[in-house]
Amino acid sequence: MNALVLEEYGEPLVLESVNAPEPAAHGAVVEVEACGICRSDWHAWQGHGEWADDQVSRGQILGHEPAGKVVDIGEQVNEMSVGDRVAVPFNLGDGTCPQCRNGHGNVCDDGYALGFEADAPGAFAEQVHVPHADFNAVVLPDNISADDVAALGCRYTTAFHALVHRATVGGGDWVAIHGCGGLGLAGVQIAGALGASVVAVDVREEPLSMASNLGADVTVNASVIDDVPRSIQGQTNGGADVSVDALGRAETCRNSIECLTTRGSHVQVGLTTEAEKGEVSLPVDSMTRWDVDFLGSRGMPSSRYDELLTMIAAGHLDPGALVTNRVSLTEVSDRLAAMSSYETSGIEVVTEF
Repeated sequence: MNALVLEEYGEPLVLESVNAPEPAAHGAVVEVEACGICRSDWHAWQGHGEWADDQVSRGQILGHEPAGKVVDIGEQVNEMSVGDRVAVPFNLGDGTCPQCRNGHGNVCDDGYALGFEADAPGAFAEQVHVPHADFNAVVLPDNISADDVAALGCRYTTAFHALVHRATVGGGDWVAIHGCGGLGLAGVQIAGALGASVVAVDVREEPLSMASNLGADVTVNASVIDDVPRSIQGQTNGGADVSVDALGRAETCRNSIECLTTRGSHVQVGLTTEAEKGEVSLPVDSMTRWDVDFLGSRGMPSSRYDELLTMIAAGHLDPGALVTNRVSLTEVSDRLAAMSSYETSGIEVVTEF
């Protein structure tokens, strides 16, 4: 089968013919119908993460936002059948550790990161293997398209988990979203559906326009505003109740914390770049003085996908509205390169393999 392989950091991925996967006893093989191209793929492609012992090795098949059809299953798989359409979370659990058993499979003690490690080859390929498929793969309703599910990917589900399960956003809250790439735009749409008012922050007008179309009440162009936190506080009656750094830069992280109201919550979902190497200086005394929470958030447990899928089926959420470009497998390297200079908008999806 065709697959894109990371041979050298920062160089075009190599299209190779590799052996198609065979299912482990607990696994399933999925024919990929669509796979999102995520900024986390860009981080892996750039060779980031060495500072956290999290660098993706050369030889890896990237791609971690797939949707597709089950074409083969292992003898221990009971919850799905060949022909089922499924979503595949990137944060794969083993289903047995204390975290998995308590509904937190996204942070499994012995989990896999799809597309980021040798034990879990990714979905920039015609087929992908899903380990512990009964626990990880999510069978989809018939009325949700593969494009929509690829848009869910890690970005939409990460935003949902961050806002619903970590920060518990509710009606009447002000939510600030710093960085309006695919992850941030997902946060804009989700926060609005939860009844919150939304401030969207970016340095470009195109993603800010998309944010407005997706329901943002206020937009802030950080390239022309000298003091982003003060601007947000002035437009939210004293500060955001919840603020999300969806980019991972030192500036956006600090702006997110400093724009909060008393007892507000910051949620970190953006991964840092080589400039920060995983470390950001924070206003700790101020956070202590005003009872501010700092929350991390990674992916979403597969056990809670039903909440998100129910909202999509009811028409309250529309991840497909974030899809701006559909490309072939051979175009992925160009789209990753475009991310280096922030030339992409919304969510781009591979639909031709």
